[in-house]
Amino acid sequence: MPELPEVEALRDFLDEHLVGREVVRVLPVAINVLKTYDPPVMALEGRTVTAVHRHGKFLDLDTGGLRLVTHLARAGWLQWRDRLPDTPPRPGKGPLALRVALAGGAGLDLTEAGTQKRLAVYVVGDPLDVPGVADLGPDPLADDFDEPRFAALLTGERRRIKGALRDQGLIAGVGNAYSDEILHVARMSPYKLAASLTEEEVHRLYEALRTTLAEAVERSRGLAAGRLKSEKRSGLRVHGRTGEPCPVCGDAIREVAFHDSSLQYCPTCQTGGKLLADRRMSRLLK
Repeated sequence: MPELPEVEALRDFLDEHLVGREVVRVLPVAINVLKTYDPPVMALEGRTVTAVHRHGKFLDLDTGGLRLVTHLARAGWLQWRDRLPDTPPRPGKGPLALRVALAGGAGLDLTEAGTQKRLAVYVVGDPLDVPGVADLGPDPLADDFDEPRFAALLTGERRRIKGALRDQGLIAGVGNAYSDEILHVARMSPYKLAASLTEEEVHRLYEALRTTLAEAVERSRGLAAGRLKSEKRSGLRVHGRTGEPCPVCGDAIREVAFHDSSLQYCPTCQTGGKLLADRRMSRLLK
């Protein structure tokens, strides 16, 4: 799933390539991708893109009062095309979900792989009309997201820190992959209760959160949209690297598998050498 760094890089890319261009046509290929119907998606046609914003993992294409907001979900992606095909897309053929054609022949495609269709597109006057945007917590890279604010968010959070970091209502933009990376940098168990963190641990986690995301954004900045996925994978130190040596201590990266996701961690760096139980046992293996 694209997370804050990849979505920010897409925003940066689209800000360069999209702003100032007129929308000629918007073609929903998979009708289920549209989550709003008033105003209709065709209302964007003839309007000029004035800005591109990011809200957590949401992209927001502003046409001067009317916005196309999208969440790429787990298997969605955005593909820029310098020249769109002359023939219109056929519904039900391939991963294409929605196409935006621009004046001059360029455009972008929103695609989604797999059978679980969660890619979402909204046409709204205000991004806060999108439920997922309205419910977002603060952006962890915002200038006003300081350590006291982070500490206040964790106060009373009686759940594991891994889950707290992934909660979009608590902190916007962090998902499964970067929460693993942040906790590895902070040398912290993903099973540690958020409310139990000491002042020093909160400081360590705050620094890891900010630096990990900022460095990932910088690695991705300036890359074409098609290269962002491979850049994300190459920059991850523990997530998706089960069995590989930890780049810090050399211990084998371990995994805890859940129904629809998994987490990776280093026992030496994060849990004092203990192996974490899976969800079914819900405790540390001794």
